[in-house]
Amino acid sequence: MMLVSIVLSIFVISGVIQGLMVYGFVRRLNRWREPLLADTQCPKASIILCLRGSDPFLDRCISGLRDLDYPDFEVILVVDSERDPANEIINRHLQGEWRNVTRVYLEDRLTTCSLKCSSLIRGLSVASPASEFFAFIDADTVPHPGWLRELASSLQASDIGAVTGNRWYMPQSESFGSSVRYVWNAAAVVQMYWYSIAWGGTVAIKRTAIEQAGLREKWGRSLCEDTMLRSELAKVGLKVKFVPSLMMINREDCTINGYYAWVKRQLLTARLYHPLWIAVLGHGISSALLLLFALGLLAFEAGAWISGAGNGSNLLWLCGGLFLFQLYLAALLPVMERAVSGIVVGRGESDQWPGKRSYRKLFGYVFMTQWIYTVALIASTRIRRVEWRGIYYQVHGPWNLHREEYETFSETSQTPAGHSL
Repeated sequence: MMLVSIVLSIFVISGVIQGLMVYGFVRRLNRWREPLLADTQCPKASIILCLRGSDPFLDRCISGLRDLDYPDFEVILVVDSERDPANEIINRHLQGEWRNVTRVYLEDRLTTCSLKCSSLIRGLSVASPASEFFAFIDADTVPHPGWLRELASSLQASDIGAVTGNRWYMPQSESFGSSVRYVWNAAAVVQMYWYSIAWGGTVAIKRTAIEQAGLREKWGRSLCEDTMLRSELAKVGLKVKFVPSLMMINREDCTINGYYAWVKRQLLTARLYHPLWIAVLGHGISSALLLLFALGLLAFEAGAWISGAGNGSNLLWLCGGLFLFQLYLAALLPVMERAVSGIVVGRGESDQWPGKRSYRKLFGYVFMTQWIYTVALIASTRIRRVEWRGIYYQVHGPWNLHREEYETFSETSQTPAGHSL
């Protein structure tokens, strides 16, 4: 009975901790209010969108950039090559009246960093010297009219070097891969909030912060541009600020194989660049060990009860505790989604997706996600070579990266329509 009591106690403690973390995050979303800058107060901005491949929502992303409610900004589209399929969508938008946009191609592909980082450096090199801050956006992000103004308004404090939003998945289908990614990301968003991990899909950085922290030089030797921001900006006395109104909806689908490769790369960047990686690793491993131990103890108690040598009450307590703990974790998701939906609806977007009301299925998805995530977490600690959009990188350390042979992005390498690249 003692082991059963210990396991149940750990369930309770773990549940309380996770509940408090979710409560703090949701409270932040629900109580977020910050005045926005007037037109006369808005500093000039440069938006940089790096493209390799034609993402499912790229057309809507570019349309959103065209319709931004901001007085003085430029858009720089850094395309991987002249043969990249993203050019077809870009060409349609450039046919109309759009004067504050520049398309450039990635010419100097550094072998010491990812193509994404090379593209950002290229974008910075052609940006207007009058721009006071840079906003980075990914092709799977669809900005609303106030997107850039919200970034600029939150960036004004002198101790803030960068501001960021985060993603929330509302996939077009309720496939297994998309649902697992939805569950994992919901938990990851909470950790990213508490650990001040920036998200490159929506982030703005002051020009002075880039210069003070030497970020261009760092990006020239890095796999990603965002995860490092907390630690690198802290070295010069600056912070990363989360902006709740910039929870951005991603409606792409994905396969389970696509999710697994993606999440391993996400965890790899945390391992390489975030100072609290040990906390992330420890939380994931300990959660898996707890679940594994509980299931092992459950099997032992069941065997003892069947043979007549065990106490049936131990089995009932353990079954009930394990079931309620998993049910509790699943119940946290609707709480978070209601808070995100309030933000989404408030800016005139739809918060509907096919599986949104199927909360009865979340129990199974939560259980499966824990195991898949644990395998990916362990695998991420051993990665020495990683693939990203058809390009392989050898990872020898945070600032010791080698890109292998370059190839242009091909239409034939794309995933089915509507799926993440």
